[in-house]
Amino acid sequence: MKLRGGYNVHLAGRPTNEVRDLPAPERLYLPLRSRRFTFSEIDVTDGQKVACGDEIAKDPGNFNVPLLAPYAGTVRLDALEGHVVLEDLDPAAGCSVREHDESAERSRYDPAVSEWKRRMLLELGAWQFFADAHTGTPLDPSGTPGAILVTTVHLDPHVARGDVLLRGRLDEFARGLEHLQSFLEYQPIYVAMSDIRTDFASEVREKLRGHAFVNLVAVPRRYPYGHPVALARHLGLTPSLENPVWALTTAGVLAVDRVLTTGTPAVERIVAVGGPAIDAPTHVRTVVGQPIHDLIGGHVTEKPVRVVNGGIMTGGTVGPEQKGLCAESTGLTVLVESTTRPFLGWIRPGWGSRSYSKTFASEVRPAFPEKINTALRGELRPCISCGQCVDVCPAGIMPNVIHKYIYAHDIESTIDTRVDLCFECGLCSYICPSKIDLRQQFIDAKKEIQAELEALLEEVEE
Repeated sequence: MKLRGGYNVHLAGRPTNEVRDLPAPERLYLPLRSRRFTFSEIDVTDGQKVACGDEIAKDPGNFNVPLLAPYAGTVRLDALEGHVVLEDLDPAAGCSVREHDESAERSRYDPAVSEWKRRMLLELGAWQFFADAHTGTPLDPSGTPGAILVTTVHLDPHVARGDVLLRGRLDEFARGLEHLQSFLEYQPIYVAMSDIRTDFASEVREKLRGHAFVNLVAVPRRYPYGHPVALARHLGLTPSLENPVWALTTAGVLAVDRVLTTGTPAVERIVAVGGPAIDAPTHVRTVVGQPIHDLIGGHVTEKPVRVVNGGIMTGGTVGPEQKGLCAESTGLTVLVESTTRPFLGWIRPGWGSRSYSKTFASEVRPAFPEKINTALRGELRPCISCGQCVDVCPAGIMPNVIHKYIYAHDIESTIDTRVDLCFECGLCSYICPSKIDLRQQFIDAKKEIQAELEALLEEVEE
């Protein structure tokens, strides 16, 4: 499959290249849930003092991936529902260093060394950066990859960008790739990079050319070409239960280097804080549990706002119950919350809005970033069969047709039209002139199909 569809999403509030350091807060609020993980098994007691990197909780349903303490402090379990709170923080204490296994340098392909590395990646917090390239699900740390796919291309406007993460850290990135290569025999490591030509991009390419095991893949700057599923299909990498394709982002490779080179926990995060409601969008160096108010407070231009965990294309709303940054967050997008319905908004010429169909009056303006908010601009309407979602779909399916089958509760036809190929990039929902939430419809449909298949298997087994 070749890369197809896609669309350049040009929105206001894109974070700059600057990385701002936040001081340690008075307390941390560590959420016990993130998009993929539920840290339901608590390993500390109320009032217990923990050191930086100590295990707070783990996810028993996903290979015991741990939630680590970013700072030394005192645990409070009942202070806030759904969170573990750390107070009396001591950032100066630093994280403990796990003893380095010198045999890892002498015999990189020794099975015992590989097992030690896997254990380190899991226990010190780097394994949560790994995912199956085709499904996005967590990986078994004891498994063997069919290939490793690293993407430095992050084209959602409001998430941490690979070029920002790499700047000044090329040596660490290269070492991380070398560590990953020790898990492979003859399988390749693919590193996806933007096809832009800048001095920094050339520096990155030159650095990686010295590693024969790395296959560079040039990716056009068009959303969602940096998505692992799109890249895996483009490269002809097939799904496998026994030998899945391991997928990592830039942050994941840097976490691998931190854990396996220095023996210290991967507790630091660089997240993007942006969106149209932020006056100075930037990247922030922080930790899991950092109060969300500290990240966006003082930078909001208008109120009320809606905070989205992740980019605008695939992120989810941060509810009022979530007080701290979750374990998998790559950015916070802040939008102005629309409290009134625009009068006759559907017939307005759209001077400040952009449209894939080029029907708005703004098409006569020079290029500009759209300052979106939470308004629907026309509210919900039925599908008008314009076909725009088909044009942009990188999976090559027909979202408008699938939508109609779902609406008619025709599960068999939904399956036949390959809803399973959707990898939930959200482009169809974004460009839909009727503002139908196609992405969520397809997510729900795939869950329903999976549940029916599991029920049929249970019947057969009985």
